[in-house]
Amino acid sequence: MSKYKNKSATGAPRQPGKTSFSLFYPVLAGLLLLATLAIWFVLQRSTPVPQVAPSGTVKAQPAPAKPAPESTAKLVDEQQCQGCHTQQFKDWQGSHHQMAMEEARADSVLGDFNNQSFKEGSETTRLFQKDGDFWVNTPGPDGKAADFRVAYTFGVAPLQQYLLEAPGGRLQALGVAWDVEKQHWFHLYPGQGVDFKDELHWSKPQQNANFMCVECHTTGFKRNFDAKSNSYASQWQALGVGCQACHGPASQHLQWAAKPDGSPNRGFDIDLSKASATSQAETCGRCHARRAPLGDGFAAHKRLMDDYLPSPLTQALYELDGKIKEEVFEYGSFTQSKMFAKGVRCSNCHNPHSTALKAPGNAVCLQCHNPAGKTSLPGIDGKGLQAKNYDSPEHHKHQPGQPGSQCVDCHMPGKFYMVNDYRHDHGFSIPNPARALKLGTPDACLGCHKETAGDKVAEQFRTWYGADQPGAPRYDEGLWLIRNGQPGASRALFQQLDSSDLPAIRRATLLAELPGYPSQRALDLARRDLKNDAPQVRQAAVEAVSAMLPLEHRSGPIAPLLNDPVRAVRIEAAHALLGLPAEALQYLANWDKAIGEYEQVQLGLVERAEANLNLAMLYQAQGRSALVEPALRAALQRDPDFLPALVTLMQWLDGNYRMNEAQQLLRDGLKQHPQSGLLHHANGLALIRRGERDAALKELAEAARLEPGNAQFTYVLAIALHDSGDQQAAIHQLEQLLERQPSNRQARMTLIGFWREAGQIQKVQVLQAELEQLNPDDPALRQTQ
Repeated sequence: MSKYKNKSATGAPRQPGKTSFSLFYPVLAGLLLLATLAIWFVLQRSTPVPQVAPSGTVKAQPAPAKPAPESTAKLVDEQQCQGCHTQQFKDWQGSHHQMAMEEARADSVLGDFNNQSFKEGSETTRLFQKDGDFWVNTPGPDGKAADFRVAYTFGVAPLQQYLLEAPGGRLQALGVAWDVEKQHWFHLYPGQGVDFKDELHWSKPQQNANFMCVECHTTGFKRNFDAKSNSYASQWQALGVGCQACHGPASQHLQWAAKPDGSPNRGFDIDLSKASATSQAETCGRCHARRAPLGDGFAAHKRLMDDYLPSPLTQALYELDGKIKEEVFEYGSFTQSKMFAKGVRCSNCHNPHSTALKAPGNAVCLQCHNPAGKTSLPGIDGKGLQAKNYDSPEHHKHQPGQPGSQCVDCHMPGKFYMVNDYRHDHGFSIPNPARALKLGTPDACLGCHKETAGDKVAEQFRTWYGADQPGAPRYDEGLWLIRNGQPGASRALFQQLDSSDLPAIRRATLLAELPGYPSQRALDLARRDLKNDAPQVRQAAVEAVSAMLPLEHRSGPIAPLLNDPVRAVRIEAAHALLGLPAEALQYLANWDKAIGEYEQVQLGLVERAEANLNLAMLYQAQGRSALVEPALRAALQRDPDFLPALVTLMQWLDGNYRMNEAQQLLRDGLKQHPQSGLLHHANGLALIRRGERDAALKELAEAARLEPGNAQFTYVLAIALHDSGDQQAAIHQLEQLLERQPSNRQARMTLIGFWREAGQIQKVQVLQAELEQLNPDDPALRQTQ
């Protein structure tokens, strides 16, 4: 999740040892409210749901001078395509793309619906046929079993899912799926106790296929959500991923085909046959990336970040070295790879029409990695290729035909998602078990030889391939220092960001780490990347600069990006400046347009609770108070279990002297969600405001207990304990927090203040010495000298 600094309530930094809840609570409340302004970032496809500046010798596409114009081309019946493109159409027939979504028919449904029953946890699902249709009897949103018609199939292998009809034009993805290979039913969340109360239940918003899934299983999809009726009228040009899903609307291409002229793209807005690695990756990335939508649909000729916001390499989604962790698909891995940096395209390895590999086994890799040391593919930078027989035991040290002899075994290790869907990592990494053991990252060798001690595996690897030789600072080793708060962390961070061949997605990831290591150098690096060619880097740089500069100082560096050629960057810049006084905003060119565009993005996503919360925060920041509460209530209508909206509404009511309503709302929430750390935390803050300190401490402690990984909950508990006079307990909480998160600067600085207040100067000096090792240019060191 993208982290945002408070955009409308700023104040001087709190001095250690002088904290009081009379000052602390309003600031924290503002943070709790307004830090959610960018929750749209986490509206990720979990179907379940560009950086585009590659490193190396292939240059990133320069940012266009202005946004791409709107296209006038229209979608057409794709049966017309096969007249000229016979082979492509033949390849597409029967492919995963063509069969991505079909009407539920006898010839498309692969699962056994012959009155079969499947039980998972407390829920039993019966799958049967009636009057020629396919049905399931399963607990619905109220927990009561009912019959639901299967409207569509999703996928063909290795599993097939089913979309159920639900009120309001909704299509919901059933949690019970069919294992095509083993021919049995299974649950996508086995052993997790998913029932009708769980957010992962098929009836919940997280399983709404209109928003989460269908776009990438159809061509020309529009969600067509109507906020007034809270319903969908979704439409598509065709089921399955067809020609125009990638090439764009073909009406003008048909005109060109009837009367060819000198049009550079043969009537298309973009010619994929001539597209750069970046353009092709962005085309595929619309569906093969972990990303958030910025509207309803996309334009094929625009940049990826005009229509989507791809995730950087966050701790939650990726391993430290960039390998896949959660379900992130392929784009994020591929765009950080050396292959992408050298100009390799998706279509160099995959037939985009059949989706099959272009050659069997290792042959697809041997197109470039061969005894001649030369690539057979045009447009790829072959410098650095070694003349070597890679498809031999001399290289891979395994018997031909056995595990370990395939290139993908070692260089594309994968994981199972959705229980039985094995997906390869597209980062094309090189195994190194010794480094993996040090950094705590996955490794192909360690993954295969789990029965052997890790150090033994590493020793054998060194015997075969030799020890690591000193080289340039590595991204993964640097990030290990940064995220673990180790000596030299800031130096490693700055070294990486100074590198000219750092992939853009990694640069964007590292920019997010800069606010934890503040200095003039950090700010300079972030400001420099406001002009980077890659939109993902520019967007991340706006976030980083915003986190390091107070609101009143941001307009100078950030205002020019209000007119950025890419939409995601423009609205990020607008968000960063939200909260400036009206008299300051009136002098910013493009402000009204950019903040209006941000609002339109949210209005285009109002079927989601997150977008309605974003709108409420926008209205609050702009002083449009009459619109705040309706937006918050709309958020809870969309998803009653979206607790950030509940807490924000509670705070809004409380701040408007409707304390009884606020308290009742929170009590009801806690009754429904007794294990929510957020609700206990919010209740603790509310109790403080009412002067009930003892009860507040219990609630804050409960929040920290329920979510020990939430640093903010522990930090607030420590502040509360300190202000209640229990200094030692407060210190203990901060020490534990620093032990878990050594890079947590906020906890370190506050602990320094508490120790100084307690007269423990030696401990203060130890913490300051550690801080100096982490970040010798931290401005706090000058303040304490």
